[in-house]
Amino acid sequence: MLLSSSIAFFSQNDIEVMRDRVFKLLERRGVKIDHPVVLKLLSKAGGKVDFDTRIACFPRTLVEEMIDSAPKKFTIGARNKNFQLVVPRQDGTFHVRTGTGAQSYLEPQSGVCRKVTLSDVATLARLADKLEHMDIFATPTPSDVPGLSSDVHAISTALQNIHKNVCIQPYSQKSIEYLIKLVEVASGGEEAMKANPVASIIACALSPLEFKYMDADIIFRASSQGIPIFACSLPNAGATAPITMPGAVLLSAVEVLAMVVTSQVIQPGAPIIATPYIYTLNMATGKAMQSTAEALQGGAMAGQFMKAAFNLPTNTNGSASDSPDMAAQSMIEKTLHTLLIAASGVDILGGAAVLATGTITSPVQLVIDDEVNGMVRRIVSEPKFSDETMAWKDLMTVEPGAHFVTSDHTYRHCRDAFQPRSFIRQNRETWAGQGEKDLITRATELYEALIEKGGPSTLSEDMVKEMESIVKSADSNILS
Repeated sequence: MLLSSSIAFFSQNDIEVMRDRVFKLLERRGVKIDHPVVLKLLSKAGGKVDFDTRIACFPRTLVEEMIDSAPKKFTIGARNKNFQLVVPRQDGTFHVRTGTGAQSYLEPQSGVCRKVTLSDVATLARLADKLEHMDIFATPTPSDVPGLSSDVHAISTALQNIHKNVCIQPYSQKSIEYLIKLVEVASGGEEAMKANPVASIIACALSPLEFKYMDADIIFRASSQGIPIFACSLPNAGATAPITMPGAVLLSAVEVLAMVVTSQVIQPGAPIIATPYIYTLNMATGKAMQSTAEALQGGAMAGQFMKAAFNLPTNTNGSASDSPDMAAQSMIEKTLHTLLIAASGVDILGGAAVLATGTITSPVQLVIDDEVNGMVRRIVSEPKFSDETMAWKDLMTVEPGAHFVTSDHTYRHCRDAFQPRSFIRQNRETWAGQGEKDLITRATELYEALIEKGGPSTLSEDMVKEMESIVKSADSNILS
């Protein structure tokens, strides 16, 4: 589409050079994979594996074959099939995913920042279920359950409170089997899960060029079960990646493609989403940052490169902020992020609801992010050109100096515009007469109204009992 191509970071020659370097790095340098079974499968498929160093190198022919095998279009499941997602989105815009793993929660009424609880996970899931522009829900990290199994507790709670897809980020290798069991129950059984998995899952590289046993095992298990995988690379420019954005993007592409190859060797056609998340190291403080100008550019570059060079569905940070509070900085950073990443053509924008480089989550911020994503989705949508949309008949007959307020054409389209719920379109007098409420106050009121509507999105009683049993078993085995 026009807007995407107008924000292009690569010439065709740049893409070809970068693409060639990706293949050379995979073939000559390779990646370390700490998973004997996966290494054996890669070796059998034609990879060059050193089992002593656990380094796997991928011949270009193998990489190209596996890229061809990876689906370029597929459906992400949901408990309510009306919320299933076609990736890429059919209208050429994007889907939205909330941020994952936050440890702190910004309370809506008091503004107090405290540790996340399991009740907060349920609240956020129920809220995301009701927000029009939130498509995939990733959980924060609850503190009031055992830490080693907190991911199992969080995913069980999320699945019981939302009809949309739930994105899983496992915290330990031991939890993976329990997380997949929860997805199987919520999907309605093993065969139903393969047809409509109600969750997706994240596997991450350990930059540079390494994969822990846990993340290799996620790819191994999820590929076999048909659970969509977010193949996530998290390079920190200046720390775990080159400080220059082309170098960071190149590293990220190598790590993502290593995961793509692995998934397709395990199960040809396994759904997988290229997920490069680019961070930059603040040289003054040593902190990893998501929303520097360089990180924003790097995320847009990485997503655009993965699509242009390899035609893979993509996800990257689309609503991030390094600010620890909902204030002018967070609103500016999130808006810049969303608009730039959307305009660069990425398929799924992550990071909704989170602040402070992904460490704080806020339901009020989620409401605001929903509105911003809805507006940006409208901005980057492709306009349809026809006699009707060009108002050809009206323009041919209108008298000079007349108006279009009462025309039939205006009547037919007067409700087409995006209608905000937290943003206002009032004059100052009307706004003052209604209490001079700022954006955060209005978004808080909308949050409260949405949460009051209906109870949790519960599964059947038998499903809930089975999931509770899985959580208890996880606590017993993971904590032992």
